[in-house]
Amino acid sequence: MMEIPTIEHIFRESVASEVSLVAESDGRFRVFAPFGFDDGDEFAIVLKREGDRWVLSDEAHTYMHLSYDIDLADLRSGRREEIIANALTTFEIEDRNGELVRPIRGDAFGDALFSFVHGLLRIADVSYLSRSSVISTFIADFRTMLQDVAPEERLSFNWHDSNHDPEGRYSVDCRINGLGRPLVVQALPNVRKILDATITLHQLENWGIDCEPIGVFDDKATISQPVLDRYSDVCSQQFSNLAQDRERVISFIKERMATG
Repeated sequence: MMEIPTIEHIFRESVASEVSLVAESDGRFRVFAPFGFDDGDEFAIVLKREGDRWVLSDEAHTYMHLSYDIDLADLRSGRREEIIANALTTFEIEDRNGELVRPIRGDAFGDALFSFVHGLLRIADVSYLSRSSVISTFIADFRTMLQDVAPEERLSFNWHDSNHDPEGRYSVDCRINGLGRPLVVQALPNVRKILDATITLHQLENWGIDCEPIGVFDDKATISQPVLDRYSDVCSQQFSNLAQDRERVISFIKERMATG
């Protein structure tokens, strides 16, 4: 059986260096990871034994947190239901009457935690639907800017590495090709997307995929410092406000394309 310090090390290598495990009882550990909801509340994650296997569980915290602002019945209908169902399927998470569980197969602890956190982030997306029109405008402006700066054949929107990630779990908004070191450009309208982008860049790094990441915020001033610090660990080139920095982003990308 794998030792707990080894599991903790795997979690840190696979997800984030800040991950830690705290024993609560025999066969049960609280997992502290630097990811959570827009209001700063971190995801509740527990590693526990079930018979002869380990599982990760949110112990029904995710739906409970969402229910503060959204009626539970609304989570089971329309676009919200579609987002949640897609996340459960994509990241192999079971919904046990409100408790979200990710079984760990063999010794794949790192993969399981990575998928579980990513799935919880996708499920947390439902809280942004009321602001979807604002986000959609930002994304449309972001795409238009990139189409203005580079020919269409050099732009790969919603790019993912087909060899390591055939299902597209870890995608970037746009990859600019035709360079010795491709640019991966991420649109960052909110905390959820920043956390998602942080995980994706960590994974690309773990796979040894060489690229230069660029983060373009809708409004960086509205984002909490801990979230920004974690993103800065994997992306140093950032632009604080698309509306104000549009020409600077274009100039930066053109410079890289000219010298790359």
